Amino acid sequence: MEIHYRNIILRDMVAADIEDEIRWNTIETEWGLWDAPWEDFSDFDPDVFREETLKKLQAPEDGFRWRLQVDHADGTHIGNVSSYLIDDNYEWIAKKSLQPGQHRFYAVGVDIKEPPYWGRGLGAEALAAYIRYHLELGHTYICTQTWSGNLRMIRCAEKLGFYECDRKPGYQTVREETVDGLTFRLDTDQFRRSYE
Repeated sequence: MEIHYRNIILRDMVAADIEDEIRWNTIETEWGLWDAPWEDFSDFDPDVFREETLKKLQAPEDGFRWRLQVDHADGTHIGNVSSYLIDDNYEWIAKKSLQPGQHRFYAVGVDIKEPPYWGRGLGAEALAAYIRYHLELGHTYICTQTWSGNLRMIRCAEKLGFYECDRKPGYQTVREETVDGLTFRLDTDQFRRSYE
């Protein structure tokens, strides 16, 4: 699958992406200071990641894409978009534990991991393309989640038409500062006016 939108391309993962992911999780990890800085890269095993990913790539992906890679229009692999399920309390739900009839909503996110491509609006473009993909599939309750110190992501969310719908005070400690967990819900009408 490939989705072209403005200056980015969303696409399925290929074997050539593996070494980028390893580099982003072992050497060039600065992006992680903003995504979920309380998570630890120390348990990332490049050999296990390489082996497991190569196995997954042997079976062509079919159906809904929970994760897509992001390329800049110049051909550079710069990150990924992804989604996961959350419940009525905006808590993560494991796909395996989803109960029949249980309310669930899609939360989307983006990681632009190549520093030369930061601050250029590419995260918003990638997320807009991924949101359009969700809307085309009939997903209308779309959220995004971040933390109160991630001002770039907050601005990105607001630019796309998200509004804050939940705040969990004292969610985590980041660089010795207590931060809130934030959930934003997409105003689909506002999004469509700007990004369709």
